[in-house]
Amino acid sequence: MTDRPLTLMAVHAHPDDEATGTGGILARYAAEGIRTVLVTCTDGGCGDGPGGVKPGEPGHDSAAVAQMRRRELAASCDVLKISDLEMLDYADSGMIGWPSNDAPGSFWRTPVEEGAARLAELMRHYRPDVVVTYDENGFYGHPDHIQAHRITMAALEMTELTPKVYWTTMPRSAMQRFGETMREFGEDMPEPDPAEAAAMAEIGLPDEEISTWVDTTAFSGQKFDALAAHASQGENIFFLKMGKERFGELMGVETFVRVKDATGADVPENDLFAGLR
Repeated sequence: MTDRPLTLMAVHAHPDDEATGTGGILARYAAEGIRTVLVTCTDGGCGDGPGGVKPGEPGHDSAAVAQMRRRELAASCDVLKISDLEMLDYADSGMIGWPSNDAPGSFWRTPVEEGAARLAELMRHYRPDVVVTYDENGFYGHPDHIQAHRITMAALEMTELTPKVYWTTMPRSAMQRFGETMREFGEDMPEPDPAEAAAMAEIGLPDEEISTWVDTTAFSGQKFDALAAHASQGENIFFLKMGKERFGELMGVETFVRVKDATGADVPENDLFAGLR
Protein backbone atom coordinates (compact mmCIF):
# COMPACT_ATOMS: atom_id res chain seq x y z
CA MET A 1 0.00 0.00 0.00
CA THR A 2 1.13 3.56 -0.60
CA ASP A 3 0.07 7.00 0.56
CA ARG A 4 0.44 8.33 -2.97
CA PRO A 5 -2.96 9.57 -4.16
CA LEU A 6 -4.63 8.20 -7.24
CA THR A 7 -3.72 10.61 -10.01
CA LEU A 8 -5.33 11.67 -13.29
CA MET A 9 -3.19 13.49 -15.87
CA ALA A 10 -4.89 15.23 -18.80
CA VAL A 11 -2.65 16.42 -21.64
CA HIS A 12 -4.22 19.19 -23.69
CA ALA A 13 -3.10 21.51 -26.46
CA HIS A 14 -4.48 24.95 -25.54
CA PRO A 15 -6.01 26.90 -22.68
CA ASP A 16 -9.77 26.09 -22.77
CA ASP A 17 -9.32 22.55 -24.16
CA GLU A 18 -9.30 21.22 -20.61
CA ALA A 19 -12.86 22.45 -20.11
CA THR A 20 -14.31 21.49 -23.47
CA GLY A 21 -13.47 17.80 -23.53
CA THR A 22 -12.58 16.88 -19.96
CA GLY A 23 -14.03 19.53 -17.65
CA GLY A 24 -16.53 17.03 -16.30
CA ILE A 25 -14.04 14.34 -15.36
CA LEU A 26 -11.56 16.83 -13.93
CA ALA A 27 -14.25 18.25 -11.65
CA ARG A 28 -15.72 14.86 -10.77
CA TYR A 29 -12.47 13.16 -9.87
CA ALA A 30 -11.20 16.18 -7.94
CA ALA A 31 -14.40 15.97 -5.86
CA GLU A 32 -13.65 12.29 -5.24
CA GLY A 33 -10.24 13.13 -3.78
CA ILE A 34 -8.19 12.16 -6.82
CA ARG A 35 -5.22 14.36 -7.71
CA THR A 36 -5.87 16.02 -11.06
CA VAL A 37 -2.93 17.19 -13.14
CA LEU A 38 -3.41 19.31 -16.26
CA VAL A 39 -0.62 19.66 -18.80
CA THR A 40 -1.27 22.43 -21.33
CA CYS A 41 1.17 22.26 -24.21
CA THR A 42 0.83 25.68 -25.88
CA ASP A 43 0.42 29.29 -24.84
CA GLY A 44 -2.80 29.86 -26.81
CA GLY A 45 -1.30 32.86 -28.58
CA CYS A 46 -3.25 32.18 -31.79
CA GLY A 47 -6.54 32.75 -30.00
CA ASP A 48 -8.71 35.85 -30.30
CA GLY A 49 -7.39 39.08 -28.83
CA PRO A 50 -9.36 41.79 -27.01
CA GLY A 51 -12.43 42.79 -28.96
CA GLY A 52 -12.34 39.55 -30.93
CA VAL A 53 -9.37 40.57 -33.09
CA LYS A 54 -8.13 37.53 -35.00
CA PRO A 55 -4.57 36.36 -35.66
CA GLY A 56 -3.21 38.18 -38.69
CA GLU A 57 -5.49 41.17 -38.19
CA PRO A 58 -4.12 44.58 -37.15
CA GLY A 59 -3.78 44.83 -33.40
CA HIS A 60 -3.41 41.11 -32.69
CA ASP A 61 -0.52 40.64 -30.26
CA SER A 62 0.13 36.93 -29.71
CA ALA A 63 2.28 37.54 -26.62
CA ALA A 64 -0.44 39.64 -24.98
CA VAL A 65 -3.07 37.06 -25.94
CA ALA A 66 -0.95 34.31 -24.39
CA GLN A 67 -0.72 36.22 -21.10
CA MET A 68 -4.47 36.83 -21.08
CA ARG A 69 -5.17 33.17 -21.76
CA ARG A 70 -2.80 32.09 -18.99
CA ARG A 71 -4.90 34.09 -16.54
CA GLU A 72 -8.09 32.56 -17.92
CA LEU A 73 -6.60 29.07 -17.65
CA ALA A 74 -5.75 29.66 -14.00
CA ALA A 75 -9.35 30.73 -13.38
CA SER A 76 -10.66 27.62 -15.13
CA CYS A 77 -8.38 25.43 -13.01
CA ASP A 78 -9.77 27.07 -9.89
CA VAL A 79 -13.33 26.31 -11.01
CA LEU A 80 -12.52 22.67 -11.78
CA LYS A 81 -10.44 22.28 -8.58
CA ILE A 82 -7.47 21.04 -10.60
CA SER A 83 -4.66 20.08 -8.24
CA ASP A 84 -1.66 20.89 -10.45
CA LEU A 85 -1.21 22.88 -13.67
CA GLU A 86 1.87 22.40 -15.81
CA MET A 87 2.45 24.52 -18.93
CA LEU A 88 4.95 23.46 -21.58
CA ASP A 89 4.50 26.93 -23.14
CA TYR A 90 5.17 26.08 -26.77
CA ALA A 91 3.93 28.67 -29.24
CA ASP A 92 0.37 28.02 -30.44
CA SER A 93 0.56 26.66 -33.99
CA GLY A 94 -2.86 27.89 -35.10
CA MET A 95 -5.29 26.04 -37.33
CA ILE A 96 -4.09 23.69 -40.05
CA GLY A 97 -2.56 25.54 -42.98
CA TRP A 98 -1.85 28.76 -41.08
CA PRO A 99 1.66 30.23 -41.50
CA SER A 100 2.05 29.92 -37.72
CA ASN A 101 2.21 26.13 -38.15
CA ASP A 102 5.84 26.47 -39.20
CA ALA A 103 6.87 29.47 -37.15
CA PRO A 104 10.02 29.03 -35.05
CA GLY A 105 9.09 27.66 -31.63
CA SER A 106 5.64 26.47 -32.67
CA PHE A 107 4.43 23.28 -31.05
CA TRP A 108 3.76 21.69 -34.44
CA ARG A 109 7.37 22.30 -35.50
CA THR A 110 8.85 21.01 -32.24
CA PRO A 111 10.48 17.57 -32.56
CA VAL A 112 8.25 14.96 -30.91
CA GLU A 113 11.19 13.59 -28.95
CA GLU A 114 11.81 16.99 -27.35
CA GLY A 115 8.24 17.52 -26.22
CA ALA A 116 7.95 13.89 -25.13
CA ALA A 117 11.07 14.09 -22.99
CA ARG A 118 9.67 17.09 -21.09
CA LEU A 119 6.31 15.37 -20.63
CA ALA A 120 7.98 12.14 -19.52
CA GLU A 121 9.67 14.06 -16.70
CA LEU A 122 6.28 15.28 -15.53
CA MET A 123 4.90 11.76 -15.72
CA ARG A 124 7.77 10.44 -13.60
CA HIS A 125 7.11 13.20 -11.07
CA TYR A 126 3.33 12.78 -10.80
CA ARG A 127 3.16 9.03 -11.61
CA PRO A 128 -0.38 9.19 -13.05
CA ASP A 129 -2.67 6.19 -12.77
CA VAL A 130 -4.77 7.47 -15.67
CA VAL A 131 -3.62 9.57 -18.65
CA VAL A 132 -6.08 11.26 -21.02
CA THR A 133 -5.27 12.94 -24.33
CA TYR A 134 -6.48 13.06 -27.95
CA ASP A 135 -6.49 10.37 -30.62
CA GLU A 136 -4.00 10.33 -33.49
CA ASN A 137 -6.09 12.84 -35.46
CA GLY A 138 -6.33 15.22 -32.52
CA PHE A 139 -10.09 14.53 -32.55
CA TYR A 140 -10.68 16.94 -35.44
CA GLY A 141 -7.31 17.47 -37.11
CA HIS A 142 -5.88 20.48 -35.25
CA PRO A 143 -2.06 20.40 -35.54
CA ASP A 144 -1.49 21.08 -31.84
CA HIS A 145 -3.96 18.38 -30.81
CA ILE A 146 -2.19 15.89 -33.06
CA GLN A 147 1.16 16.91 -31.58
CA ALA A 148 -0.20 16.57 -28.03
CA HIS A 149 -1.23 13.01 -28.90
CA ARG A 150 2.19 12.25 -30.35
CA ILE A 151 4.21 13.53 -27.42
CA THR A 152 1.92 11.82 -24.90
CA MET A 153 2.24 8.42 -26.49
CA ALA A 154 6.00 8.88 -26.97
CA ALA A 155 6.43 10.05 -23.36
CA LEU A 156 4.67 6.95 -22.09
CA GLU A 157 7.15 4.82 -24.03
CA MET A 158 10.02 6.69 -22.32
CA THR A 159 8.83 5.84 -18.82
CA GLU A 160 8.38 2.65 -16.84
CA LEU A 161 4.84 3.65 -15.95
CA THR A 162 1.78 1.62 -16.94
CA PRO A 163 -1.22 3.90 -16.45
CA LYS A 164 -4.59 3.36 -18.04
CA VAL A 165 -4.52 5.53 -21.17
CA TYR A 166 -7.58 7.07 -22.80
CA TRP A 167 -8.28 9.14 -25.88
CA THR A 168 -11.16 11.60 -25.88
CA THR A 169 -13.92 10.93 -28.38
CA MET A 170 -17.59 11.51 -29.11
CA PRO A 171 -20.29 8.99 -30.04
CA ARG A 172 -21.47 9.41 -33.62
CA SER A 173 -25.02 9.25 -32.27
CA ALA A 174 -24.37 12.58 -30.55
CA MET A 175 -23.08 14.41 -33.62
CA GLN A 176 -26.53 14.96 -35.10
CA ARG A 177 -27.80 16.33 -31.79
CA PHE A 178 -24.91 18.79 -31.69
CA GLY A 179 -25.74 20.02 -35.18
CA GLU A 180 -29.40 20.45 -34.30
CA THR A 181 -28.52 22.33 -31.13
CA MET A 182 -26.13 24.67 -32.94
CA ARG A 183 -28.87 25.56 -35.43
CA GLU A 184 -31.35 26.02 -32.59
CA PHE A 185 -29.10 28.60 -30.97
CA GLY A 186 -28.59 30.51 -34.18
CA GLU A 187 -25.23 29.25 -35.29
CA ASP A 188 -24.57 29.88 -38.98
CA MET A 189 -24.21 26.41 -40.43
CA PRO A 190 -23.36 26.67 -44.13
CA GLU A 191 -23.51 23.50 -46.16
CA PRO A 192 -20.02 21.97 -46.10
CA ASP A 193 -18.42 20.88 -49.33
CA PRO A 194 -18.27 17.09 -49.90
CA ALA A 195 -14.69 16.82 -48.60
CA GLU A 196 -15.55 18.68 -45.40
CA ALA A 197 -18.71 16.64 -44.95
CA ALA A 198 -16.71 13.42 -45.30
CA ALA A 199 -14.17 14.66 -42.74
CA MET A 200 -16.92 15.61 -40.30
CA ALA A 201 -18.48 12.18 -40.68
CA GLU A 202 -15.22 10.66 -39.43
CA ILE A 203 -15.16 12.66 -36.19
CA GLY A 204 -15.90 10.54 -33.15
CA LEU A 205 -16.67 6.83 -33.16
CA PRO A 206 -19.62 4.50 -33.51
CA ASP A 207 -21.21 4.03 -30.10
CA GLU A 208 -20.19 0.39 -29.87
CA GLU A 209 -16.48 1.30 -30.20
CA ILE A 210 -16.52 3.65 -27.21
CA SER A 211 -15.14 1.89 -24.15
CA THR A 212 -15.84 4.42 -21.43
CA TRP A 213 -18.91 6.55 -20.64
CA VAL A 214 -18.44 8.75 -17.57
CA ASP A 215 -21.48 10.46 -16.06
CA THR A 216 -20.45 14.00 -15.14
CA THR A 217 -23.94 15.51 -15.01
CA ALA A 218 -23.51 16.64 -11.41
CA PHE A 219 -20.47 18.66 -12.47
CA SER A 220 -21.82 20.19 -15.67
CA GLY A 221 -22.27 23.54 -13.92
CA GLN A 222 -18.57 23.62 -13.08
CA LYS A 223 -17.72 22.65 -16.64
CA PHE A 224 -19.89 25.50 -17.95
CA ASP A 225 -18.22 27.97 -15.58
CA ALA A 226 -14.77 26.73 -16.58
CA LEU A 227 -15.59 27.36 -20.24
CA ALA A 228 -16.94 30.79 -19.31
CA ALA A 229 -13.63 31.57 -17.59
CA HIS A 230 -12.10 31.61 -21.08
CA ALA A 231 -14.06 34.76 -21.84
CA SER A 232 -11.72 36.03 -24.54
CA GLN A 233 -12.57 32.98 -26.67
CA GLY A 234 -16.32 33.15 -26.03
CA GLU A 235 -17.10 33.81 -29.69
CA ASN A 236 -15.69 30.34 -30.46
CA ILE A 237 -17.44 28.50 -27.59
CA PHE A 238 -21.01 28.13 -28.81
CA PHE A 239 -21.90 25.97 -25.77
CA LEU A 240 -22.04 29.11 -23.65
CA LYS A 241 -25.10 30.28 -25.57
CA MET A 242 -27.18 27.42 -24.17
CA GLY A 243 -27.31 28.33 -20.51
CA LYS A 244 -26.37 25.88 -17.78
CA GLU A 245 -29.50 23.73 -17.79
CA ARG A 246 -29.43 22.91 -21.50
CA PHE A 247 -25.67 22.59 -21.40
CA GLY A 248 -25.95 19.96 -18.68
CA GLU A 249 -28.49 17.99 -20.71
CA LEU A 250 -26.21 17.91 -23.74
CA MET A 251 -22.82 17.67 -22.05
CA GLY A 252 -23.51 15.47 -19.02
CA VAL A 253 -21.52 12.45 -20.22
CA GLU A 254 -17.89 12.43 -21.34
CA THR A 255 -16.72 9.56 -23.53
CA PHE A 256 -13.35 7.93 -24.13
CA VAL A 257 -11.56 5.06 -25.80
CA ARG A 258 -9.30 3.02 -23.54
CA VAL A 259 -6.09 2.25 -25.43
CA LYS A 260 -3.77 0.99 -22.68
CA ASP A 261 -4.73 -0.95 -19.57
CA ALA A 262 -3.01 -3.24 -17.07
CA THR A 263 -6.01 -3.73 -14.78
CA GLY A 264 -8.16 -6.05 -16.86
CA ALA A 265 -11.26 -4.02 -15.98
CA ASP A 266 -14.25 -4.94 -18.11
CA VAL A 267 -15.46 -2.65 -20.88
CA PRO A 268 -17.66 -0.84 -21.46
CA GLU A 269 -16.92 0.95 -18.20
CA ASN A 270 -18.28 4.05 -16.48
CA ASP A 271 -15.19 5.02 -14.48
CA LEU A 272 -11.69 5.87 -15.71
CA PHE A 273 -10.38 4.41 -12.45
CA ALA A 274 -12.19 1.07 -12.78
CA GLY A 275 -9.80 -1.64 -11.62
CA LEU A 276 -7.69 0.84 -9.65
CA ARG A 277 -9.88 1.27 -6.55
